[in-house]
Amino acid sequence: MDLQNITIKSILNEKSSSVYFVEDSDTVITAVRLMNKEKIGSVMVVSKNQYVGIFTERDVLNRVVSPRLNTKKTLVSEVMTKNFSSIDVSLTLQETLHIMTKNRIRHLPVFQNTRLLGMVSIGDVTRKLLEINQNEANSLRDYLFTSYSG
Repeated sequence: MDLQNITIKSILNEKSSSVYFVEDSDTVITAVRLMNKEKIGSVMVVSKNQYVGIFTERDVLNRVVSPRLNTKKTLVSEVMTKNFSSIDVSLTLQETLHIMTKNRIRHLPVFQNTRLLGMVSIGDVTRKLLEINQNEANSLRDYLFTSYSG
């Protein structure tokens, strides 16, 4: 199967469309507790109904834990990624993988115009690639080992 024909929409269709949010005025501990509770690696950050950033597990490690900031006093707005990357729902799996790999990004918000549709993680992308490879291997195995009845 050609990776150029598989869009991110197919990944979103197979997973929960839930995207979790925190306010930019929330504390880091609030965001981390939400991420732990929901077993997710990132949350979108909003302010006045606008997306102002993304807060990820990498932000926790690099911007909170490493400098030893107080998670109960530090605001998400102080440590979030402000200039976050996002993708359009029409992008292909191959294009998305390229963006994630090139920019070392693990979580990408997926938009259709200005509407947030979901979040795609590197795990989602690799699971889809594994599924595609497994399906191709099964098809090839079936082709090679099915007895010819002609």
